[in-house]
Amino acid sequence: MNNGPTSPTSRQRRSLIGAALAACTLGTARAAIGSGKAPDFTLRTTEGGNMRLQEQRGRVVMVNFWATWCGPCKIEMPHLNKIYEKYRSSGFVLLGVNIDDNPANAVNTASKLGVTFPVLLDGDKKVSRLYDLSTMPTTLIIDRDGQLRHLHKGYREGYEQTYDQQIRELLKS
Repeated sequence: MNNGPTSPTSRQRRSLIGAALAACTLGTARAAIGSGKAPDFTLRTTEGGNMRLQEQRGRVVMVNFWATWCGPCKIEMPHLNKIYEKYRSSGFVLLGVNIDDNPANAVNTASKLGVTFPVLLDGDKKVSRLYDLSTMPTTLIIDRDGQLRHLHKGYREGYEQTYDQQIRELLKS
């Protein structure tokens, strides 16, 4: 019996070790997104200027990644707008990061939905890749020190109550 480097047992072990390492790497990348400093970015707004995440330090920040083709995103937007209007004078900012290739789609949809919070354009998906997005919508809540405190993937009715509670707690601290 040959137990050299080409034996099935050796190949199986190498595959298992490779799979385990890949799983650890993926787990680490996901864990990094849910804790620590939120990665900084600068994006163009639908108004034409630029907005940088780091410039929002001192405020509680919600970043909501959305797309016009995402049904749950469009359902969630009016709820987000209410949260924005409720807390904006208390040191809260909401940034809607649209990932559509065509910025006109984002502008039209935000207008139809009555969005009053800043909409940022990530057509080249650089920020989406930075945050390793796998779900639309994805919502981040960042504290006044720039720490990523909450990560929400997807949207279901009632999530807005969770957002509201988390924002209120961070505004108090």
